[in-house]
Amino acid sequence: MSRGVLVTGSSSGIGRAVAEAFAALGDRVAVHYGSNRAAAEQALAALPGSGHVLLTGDLADPMATQTLADEAEAALGGVDVLVNNAAVATGQENAHAVAGVSYADWQAVWQRMAAVNLFGTANLTYCVTRHMIDRGAPGRVVNIGSRGAYRGEPDHPAYGATKAAVHAFGQSLAVSLAPHGIAVASVAPGFTATDRVADRLDGDQGERLRGQSPFGRVGTPAEVAAAVVYLASAEAAWASGAVLDLNGASHLR
Repeated sequence: MSRGVLVTGSSSGIGRAVAEAFAALGDRVAVHYGSNRAAAEQALAALPGSGHVLLTGDLADPMATQTLADEAEAALGGVDVLVNNAAVATGQENAHAVAGVSYADWQAVWQRMAAVNLFGTANLTYCVTRHMIDRGAPGRVVNIGSRGAYRGEPDHPAYGATKAAVHAFGQSLAVSLAPHGIAVASVAPGFTATDRVADRLDGDQGERLRGQSPFGRVGTPAEVAAAVVYLASAEAAWASGAVLDLNGASHLR
């Protein structure tokens, strides 16, 4: 049976791969974007099947987040699966090691990453799962966390901290939402080859990144998508509360 699936930040990268994987199963997908409408339209047009929709909304804005949940619920005829993928990612422009930034810049980065990565995820999950509860329908929530929650992000501590919080948030909701038939799990990818970080895979830096894994490579968006699809399946209800490492044995815990 076709499901309604909302994937945040699905105009490119891991989110787009996740959207494509669900669409390939025959599900109806809401492609969400924050600012790059052109990329989102391309992602939407590339999805197989029908019933897909394009939605936008700033997850740092609680009201816009509620509107996104309501619009997805209406457009898809009910959201059965929520994939919390959207996040402020790491980059040179938002590096914030203590010794390298001013106090004002430190605060700005922390506030932005927390607003999207943590509060945006929490608020959207609340709004979407309340719709599930009101419909009396089972559902799935899959959060995209990070290896950095465990391995550490010395140049981007706010990123590591917010991803660790997302993991813990998912585990708390796994317990509280289970009586409603809603399973919640997370994946924690290591470095993943997307267009946004393609330049990091060049030269010595790329060799170091590939050398982190005994497989001698980095992950792919399709590998993350495959794990998300499994965790969102009916067969994975017993995995609720899990945080699945997807890092090619580059960090073991």
